[in-house]
Amino acid sequence: MSTDAATSEKKESGTYEGGCHCGYIKFAMTLSPPLPEYKVLNCNCSACSHLGYLLVYPKATDVVWHNNGRERCSNYVFNSKKKDQMFCPKCGSSLGIDFHDFFKDHVYGFSVRTLYGINLDELNYKKLDGVKLVQPAEDLSGHIWDEEKQEMK
Repeated sequence: MSTDAATSEKKESGTYEGGCHCGYIKFAMTLSPPLPEYKVLNCNCSACSHLGYLLVYPKATDVVWHNNGRERCSNYVFNSKKKDQMFCPKCGSSLGIDFHDFFKDHVYGFSVRTLYGINLDELNYKKLDGVKLVQPAEDLSGHIWDEEKQEMK
């Protein structure tokens, strides 16, 4: 097979299994392009930094939740109050973001850290200066809990 033919036969998508650390939440996602060619988002905003996100963005229609996995997630909402940060209520694993009412099409932002058998050193990354670009452009860590009222703002 010629090099040109091999290049033109690159996979258009790849399907990956993932979940939380304890296995309470599991899912499968299809990414296009597949991970070896995908640009994984490495953002420095307060959420991505503190939650360890390295994000890929499958359409909701390309995600299959096993055993009602999405319903099993605990959610944390901050800033715009339009994006659920998804967590396992059993082991605390941070899974990613549900952009259910944020974009025209329903999209998830899953951390590749939740995918089984992935070598993070082999992935391609796209850096984003979220501290300066994600509105409000500032570090929001520690700015949500109201100590005086003992509640989330």
